Amino acid sequence: MTAEQQLKNRAVLATLTGPRQRAGLLSLLAGEEGEHYENALANVSRVWETMPKTYETEGQGRAAVAHLHFFLGAADWWIVEKDADTDGEGQVQALGIADLGMGCRELGYISIPEILAVGAELDLYYQPSTVGEIMERSVA
Repeated sequence: MTAEQQLKNRAVLATLTGPRQRAGLLSLLAGEEGEHYENALANVSRVWETMPKTYETEGQGRAAVAHLHFFLGAADWWIVEKDADTDGEGQVQALGIADLGMGCRELGYISIPEILAVGAELDLYYQPSTVGEIMERSVA
């Protein structure tokens, strides 16, 4: 992996992880399994770069794909579209599904900085699922 790609991966890491998870991952990247975590981070970076932006999945309904998953305790957030960042303010919101652990999943806008601020972590091994698949999964 090139140094340029590693820098790009670190920028994505800074956008999609909170301070604790980021510090842990940076430590793991420097350890003996660093290559494994570098590959996992490269995969997340590729997903982030290619995933749809605001309104690009409009009309897909339950067939739209959630590309990223965040979790904290019993709460989960799945991200379908990232902010198009037309105002230059960075990644402020995303379209996705929120399940706050109370047995109800809702599709709507999610603030990635807010969920990271409360300690949500990025699932490095998430496999994309459709909105329909996520909504139909047992909540229990």
